[in-house]
Order: sequence, then C-alpha cells, then structure tokens
Amino acid sequence: MDRYGMLEHIRAHSLVVAKVAHFLARKLIAVGVEVSIETVTAGALMHDIGKTDSLQSGRDHSRTGARICIENNLHEIADIVREHVRLKDYNPNDRLSEKEIVFYSDKRVNHDRIVNLDDRLAYILERYGKEDRVLRGAIQANFDLCRKVEARLFHKLDFSADRLAVLAGDEDIGVHRDTRG
Repeated sequence: MDRYGMLEHIRAHSLVVAKVAHFLARKLIAVGVEVSIETVTAGALMHDIGKTDSLQSGRDHSRTGARICIENNLHEIADIVREHVRLKDYNPNDRLSEKEIVFYSDKRVNHDRIVNLDDRLAYILERYGKEDRVLRGAIQANFDLCRKVEARLFHKLDFSADRLAVLAGDEDIGVHRDTRG
C-alpha cells in the first residue's frame, strides 16, 4: 500500500473490506466450506491497489491492480483483484471461491463503513452511473449478481446478511497500521 502510494481513504476502505472478507471466510470454514483465509484476506487488502493510479491515469483499477500483483509475485490473488469489481464466468454450481468472498465484501463497504447492498448500490450509481443509462444498467446487473452471491454465502451461515455489520465490525485480521509517521 505504501509502495504504490495508496491514498488514506482507499487504504481505510481496503482494511474494512479485509475485515469483512476475513470474517466471512472464518465463518464459512467453520461450516465446512474450503477457502483460504490468507488468500481471502490478502486479496481483500490488495483489491484496490491500482485505484490511486487509476484516479490519475483513468485506467481500469482492477486490471492495474492485477498487473501490480503479478509484478510482485502475488499470482495467487491477481484474479481476485482483477475480478473484485465484476465477476467473470460466475457459476453458482462451482465451489464457493475466495474471489466471490472479496467481490461481495467490497460491495458491502462504502468508504470505511459496512453497509447493506442497497446503500452501496445507491452510492455507486450516484458516483459512477451519472446519467449514463447503459452504465447504470451494467451497475444494476452487477449488483443483481452480487445479491446471488450474497444468497449463496448466507445460505451456508447461521446469521443473516443484515447482521454482518454488527458481527464483522470487531474482526481482528492482524493488520495494524504504524501511525507514528
């Protein structure tokens, strides 16, 4: 994050996404789903690594982030970073993946707060959808897919998506920022 000059607000968002993703991975493992907590957490922490650059360059931050992961031998999370905005080839019959957990977790965090999908969708439409009907439709379709991922995740868990903010809010993922300057 430091090496690529990640802006503080993007770092704060990434840390909360990692908390949510880590929490979900732990809970899913507890009910027998095979996912890697380390891969989920690393993917969530790095999901916006290309965002600061894209704000200046206009390039797709998920593709930039995947390239950064590959350049730094983080091949295992490159696809997670590449697909955190839009899942490609989603198949609900495939095994639940780390990619889906990070994709979903990102959609549940607005800035540095855990929110529901409706609130996040409203923000995304306002921020990025503007008056472009085609783009707004694509964003809506992406959130429709996210709702399917949400249903799939929470079908396996013993709590509802509505409780995620309360339950995941205190998650300790073992990443602490040195604030001494």
